[in-house]
Amino acid sequence: MCPWPWRCDPPFGGALYNVLVTSRRGCTCLVLAALLALAPLVVRAEEVVEAILENGLKVLLLEDHRSPVITLQIWYRVGSRNERVGLSGLSHYLEHMMFKGTPRYGPRVYARLVDEQGGQDNAFTSRDATVYFVSVVADKIDLILDLEADRMRHLLFDPREVDSERKVIVEERRTRTEDDPIGTLAEEFHLAAFTAHPYRIPPVGFMNDIQRLSADDLRAWYNTYYLPNNAILVAVGDFKASEMLEKVRARFGAVSRGPDPPRVTIVEPEQRGERRVWVRREAQLPAIFVGYHTPNHRSPDAYPLEVLSTVLSAGRASRLYQRLVYEQRLALDAGGDYTHLSIDPDSFTFYATVLPDKTVGEVERALMAEVERLKTELVSEEELQRAKNQIESAFLFGQDSVHARASTLGRYELAASWRLRDEFLPRIRAVTREDLQRVARQYFIRDHQTTAILIPVPPAGPAPAR
Repeated sequence: MCPWPWRCDPPFGGALYNVLVTSRRGCTCLVLAALLALAPLVVRAEEVVEAILENGLKVLLLEDHRSPVITLQIWYRVGSRNERVGLSGLSHYLEHMMFKGTPRYGPRVYARLVDEQGGQDNAFTSRDATVYFVSVVADKIDLILDLEADRMRHLLFDPREVDSERKVIVEERRTRTEDDPIGTLAEEFHLAAFTAHPYRIPPVGFMNDIQRLSADDLRAWYNTYYLPNNAILVAVGDFKASEMLEKVRARFGAVSRGPDPPRVTIVEPEQRGERRVWVRREAQLPAIFVGYHTPNHRSPDAYPLEVLSTVLSAGRASRLYQRLVYEQRLALDAGGDYTHLSIDPDSFTFYATVLPDKTVGEVERALMAEVERLKTELVSEEELQRAKNQIESAFLFGQDSVHARASTLGRYELAASWRLRDEFLPRIRAVTREDLQRVARQYFIRDHQTTAILIPVPPAGPAPAR
């Protein structure tokens, strides 16, 4: 289970992937080896049509005629990374407001029209982007293009709707963080790990800021970031690319380009000592997060780190799960996370939930022992190959969904370029055991470590009678 509440949309994979790659003995990965050998052919056979309209809108189109369905996604280059304390949560708040209508399509009309066409729509806000997506039968795509082009620049900001939606967002914040011990711990971890960079800000925003944001704040944010020159349009499905490009040009071409939004230039300073934070609150079990600052896709080390994360924390065959859960019986679960496609350098994290009869100290020592083991011992060839097969199978099975294909293009384009997608599998395959040991020694440094610990406290008793 991923401990980060805002990272629940995996770039690749699905239910089939989860079944196949969590085999404890890894035998499924051996069966998949022949299929995985075809990976470069599968990926590179796709012809992505790329265009930039005169107003700056980046367009990526990929034909997929296996079923009469189209997925359309609009990626806006704005998330909590662009925010500051005092105005946190603006991107997420605006995501909600994008469904509140325009002069042409009134309040709440968007979702109703999509539903009437049998389509499915949703959106999410991350630290790096705000994304809107619709999957619809192919012959209904004209309406979807109309709706998206219209709300790109003509959104209503009725103060009554703003205040009404505030209650929804406050409750969302309460559910994900205030009432969720792991959500609270994750937030405190990022506040400790990042002292300067806005990755410390949660996408949902801080409660005090959510309660203060106004219609004027949202309108200013919209006018700054919701521009064609700050957006990526991705379409995958049953269409001819040349015809789809003309449809996109007809709807979005008239949307005026705006000033380029301000760039985020903050660089997180080097950490010069271990940081620790304790969260005491009502909870069933203690938990611990441990993380280290690591580079993103811009570094060649991103690929060994991706493999290393899989070795350590991907599924029940991973080292952490095997050692802490099965063998030592210290933790209820254990895992981790690493995202090489973040726009700015992020962190490599581990987590574990402590069993009732064990202590946080025991679990932390076991985690650190596994970290040190990586520095002193090479992983086995079998372990390395299993991790590579897990990553490749996740990537390949993700190509079976038009939504996942569009998401893959969008994520890579957001980070740098969709063309990096074609480099991913070859670079993963090139990782060696020595690479894993080298990056463990280089980045898993005690002075660069942040640790967050959840200490359960008993529930508050009823208020005394007067």
